[in-house]
Amino acid sequence: MRHDFARRLSSIRRALPGLFAALSALALPAAAADAPALFQQHCAVCHGPGRLGVTGPALLPESLSRLRKPEAIKTITEGRAATQMLGFTDRLNKNEIAALADYIYTAVSPAPTFTEADIRASRIVSFAPGSLPAKPADVFKGVDMMNLFIVVETGDHHVTVLDGDKLEPIHRFPSRFALHGGPKFTPDGRYVFFASRDGWITKFDIWNLKVVAEIRAGINTRNVAVSGDGKYLAVANYLPHTLVLLDADLNLLKVHQVLSKDGKESSRVSAVYDAAPRQSFVAALKDVPEVWEISYNPKADDIAVGMVHDFKYKEGAFIPGFLNPRRTFLTEPLDDFFFTQNYSELMGASREAGKGQVVNLDVRKKIADLKLPGMPHLGSGITWNYHPPQGAQDRTVMATPNLKEGLITVIDMKDWTTIKTIPTLGPGFFMRSHENTPYAWTDSMMSKGKDTLQVIDKRTLEKVAEVKTDPGKTLAHVEFTRDGKYVLASLWERKADGGALIVFDAATFKELKRIPMDKPVGKYNLYNKIMRSEGTSH
Repeated sequence: MRHDFARRLSSIRRALPGLFAALSALALPAAAADAPALFQQHCAVCHGPGRLGVTGPALLPESLSRLRKPEAIKTITEGRAATQMLGFTDRLNKNEIAALADYIYTAVSPAPTFTEADIRASRIVSFAPGSLPAKPADVFKGVDMMNLFIVVETGDHHVTVLDGDKLEPIHRFPSRFALHGGPKFTPDGRYVFFASRDGWITKFDIWNLKVVAEIRAGINTRNVAVSGDGKYLAVANYLPHTLVLLDADLNLLKVHQVLSKDGKESSRVSAVYDAAPRQSFVAALKDVPEVWEISYNPKADDIAVGMVHDFKYKEGAFIPGFLNPRRTFLTEPLDDFFFTQNYSELMGASREAGKGQVVNLDVRKKIADLKLPGMPHLGSGITWNYHPPQGAQDRTVMATPNLKEGLITVIDMKDWTTIKTIPTLGPGFFMRSHENTPYAWTDSMMSKGKDTLQVIDKRTLEKVAEVKTDPGKTLAHVEFTRDGKYVLASLWERKADGGALIVFDAATFKELKRIPMDKPVGKYNLYNKIMRSEGTSH
């Protein structure tokens, strides 16, 4: 009996590993699939063997931050309309699809690189410089070329060119995946440049309605800036940690590895913007407490980078001032910033709630602190001339929405004090106005009030109206026509769910028209952008 029991116990022990394996497979079905092998078999041809993107976008956590995993699973299963992404429901089971989704949200180790050679090799030229007519195409006959809108639709990754007078689409074309940071224009209004989340920079000829060139400047990109003379571009990257400089034909000029002055710390670039009156790009660094200013003036003064005995006679260590960074040292990094009207200072938001700082770009140091509760979105800040009550002196103010709290902060740009905090329905992303209207519009798109725009009287700093069209749907990102008479807002939904641009009368706030669009995340008026309207972000 004892021998028989021992034999049975031994048999059970031999069977346990297989039983546990079977139970584990049932409990964790997604883990059973070989996700890397599935990716190489089904995905690598479009998204690259290292997930860095080829014809399809990069599939990395850094570039998928705005795509929730359930939506990724849906895309793998069903595909994406009006793109080359087909569904895999006929080839992969639910466990395999879930495993693939988990895989693309897993960081690549070691971190991927993207070299100067990679950037140069990525360049695509569809139309050589000078090969297209230097005048608007016949379709633009009678159209005010400076009252055009560029509308970014992320529902199916397209861009629409819209007539701002007739408020009708003129042309629609496919874009790269997940455009980000707003398009930037050349001063003549002929070309517009787009940056995609996965690093592609696209040059589009508005006059001829053609994509003329593209280049990939990084793996995970924040935004692109275009110089005031239209000759240079700066690209801010999260991955790799670089600031890339291009000419207007998308030839690579220079790649700056973003490191602290001592070379010990590497940093993502929070944002880069053009400071046209200074003939320079200004960039904030997310992980290092520095602001960089890079002159695109070929005659810029040399930059001292070490001990200098005599500036006049250049006795010391210098580098050329053209396309090289001049550093301003701070006590903490900036996430975003806003220029004063003469571009001599920037107002920057820090990570710590309630703190901001004013940096003078001439003396290259902080000159004031700002009280900025929550997380202000300074990139969407606007300015106007405010007439205080009771005969007080006029002053220029800046107002910024907030990403974490339901409020608008209004700041006096002379002494940097907070004039007023205006409550809103909840955290919002965008704020817009126009010099020809007494009103500023803001959204609360990251709250329960996402379906309502709020209108603020710039004369009284009071909320005077709430505009709601479709309860429960997101209404956001306002832009004005060139003359300020009409307001265009995004009903931020897929076209099948009613997505559209909604046109309002800027004086009465009444809806006038709907233009169907596929998740129109932003629309940008050429005149307001190029002329730096006080009511739009720059």
